[in-house]
Amino acid sequence: MNFVLAAGGTGGHMVPAHALAAELKSRGHGVLLITDARGARFPGLFQDVPVHILPAGRLGGGPIGMAKAALSVLKGRAEAKRLYREHNPDVVVGFGGYPAFPSLLAASAMHIPTVLHEQNAVLGRVNRLLAGDAEAVATAYDQVDRLKPKFLSKTVVVGNPVREEIARLGELPFPPFDDVAPLKLLVTGGSQGASVLSDVVPEGLGLLQQSLRHRLQVVQQCRPDEIERVRGQYAALHIPAELMTYIEDMPEKVGDAHLIIGRAGASTIAELTAAGRPAILIPFPLATDDHQTANAREMTKAGGARTIQQDGFTPEVLARQIEAMAADPIALNNAAARALSVGRPHAARDLADVVERVANGLSPTLSGPALSPRTAAHAPAGGVPA
Repeated sequence: MNFVLAAGGTGGHMVPAHALAAELKSRGHGVLLITDARGARFPGLFQDVPVHILPAGRLGGGPIGMAKAALSVLKGRAEAKRLYREHNPDVVVGFGGYPAFPSLLAASAMHIPTVLHEQNAVLGRVNRLLAGDAEAVATAYDQVDRLKPKFLSKTVVVGNPVREEIARLGELPFPPFDDVAPLKLLVTGGSQGASVLSDVVPEGLGLLQQSLRHRLQVVQQCRPDEIERVRGQYAALHIPAELMTYIEDMPEKVGDAHLIIGRAGASTIAELTAAGRPAILIPFPLATDDHQTANAREMTKAGGARTIQQDGFTPEVLARQIEAMAADPIALNNAAARALSVGRPHAARDLADVVERVANGLSPTLSGPALSPRTAAHAPAGGVPA
């Protein structure tokens, strides 16, 4: 069968789409990606998948901005319809974000079934607009805010797809950590970086008890204009640190780490829980609908993470939280196990199952009713059995 994945803008949309693409291709299906210019620039993703860049406007900016966005969406919708006539997709899968909007509108206009995947614990704006016409809504969490009750019958919890290299980490032992072993920290602000981490983390590590501080090994992502300043801070503190502006080998860095300090983006949470790595999470305060705080909820409740709101994220608070988690090796190992307990490492497989079922005109859930006549009529006669 043929599938179109519509995603773009940020790594939070692109990484799970990439993981689903790999799973679908491993099952023998054809996959095509529709994204925007930003999404197409992400390194290491979709290298063996055809990529089409479509215009997509962002809703907002007053009457003029809205008018420009509407024109861009209409243009993208028309281009997507032309593409679908050539590619003939069985299902279009949207991963949220404005770049997915025109692709999904085109699919609905052509009576092509759609599946929405929501990475966050709050249903995003585009997915809220399009959920009514979708055949299935696949979520990353059991609890998703702003998901209307009338859509629960077609909602399936699958998790957030992660790269296979990340999922395999959860099958391996936690890196050895005791009273004398190095404490390896990974500090990451997501695909765009986070200035607050550069401002707070080095000073916070300098306030740690000597028994922990002299054992530190740090890997930190920094914005390009901050990296030299942060490097100087670590050198003054005599803390060995490897700094970079973008982490391309994230599975290797996560695999080596005992503790992660970072934002609470959807992909970050999915990777930490799939790999079984404890974390100190600082949700991005300007995230739409404060969805990063909601993302951190499950992992924190399980005991696999500590959440610190940014307005309370000070060097002193960070130092005390690190000491609370890592001063006792047993406590850190337990936190790792609790993080792993809420992981969904098979999300890509489970989402692919949902997509195949929809393509075959079946309910997205094993116990649900058959899909609408529209979908059943579109479904191929053959194809992969669900």
